Amino acid sequence: MSYKKLTRSKTDKKIAGVCGGIANYLECDPTVVRIIFLIALLCGSIGFWVYLIIWLVAPEE
Repeated sequence: MSYKKLTRSKTDKKIAGVCGGIANYLECDPTVVRIIFLIALLCGSIGFWVYLIIWLVAPEE
């Protein structure tokens, strides 16, 4: 049985590769993940804190 691991993307990154890594993990378009983070950022800055935590915790691929 193979498990997927959340990692930051080296190839599909704008700042730290967090959105690219999440998109790879969820098998979706990175633009969708970036838009969701932007909306979360504008709605109370929770997107910033989630992004920062994933940036610090998730290893680079």
